[in-house]
Amino acid sequence: MSMMYLNIILFLTNFIRTLLIIVLIYMVIRVFSKYVFPYLFEKGVKNIQQKMENQYRENQRQGRREGDVTIEDKRRNASNNRRSEGEYVDFEEVE
Repeated sequence: MSMMYLNIILFLTNFIRTLLIIVLIYMVIRVFSKYVFPYLFEKGVKNIQQKMENQYRENQRQGRREGDVTIEDKRRNASNNRRSEGEYVDFEEVE
């Protein structure tokens, strides 16, 4: 009879400990989702905003105004591509 009571007490003890662990994990997740995650998100957004502002300032320092068009010459790369495509043949129209 005493062995049965011992088993019941051990079972209840383990059950209560498991419930407490589950409640503790739930509370930690709530605290993280309420305070830590929004803080990390806000910090990330501010970091990205700061990078964009730095990029904008860098473009301003280069003397380019908004709306200016810049054309970059790619002739060196184009001439290399033509050579690899094959030979160009000029055809004449015959009547």
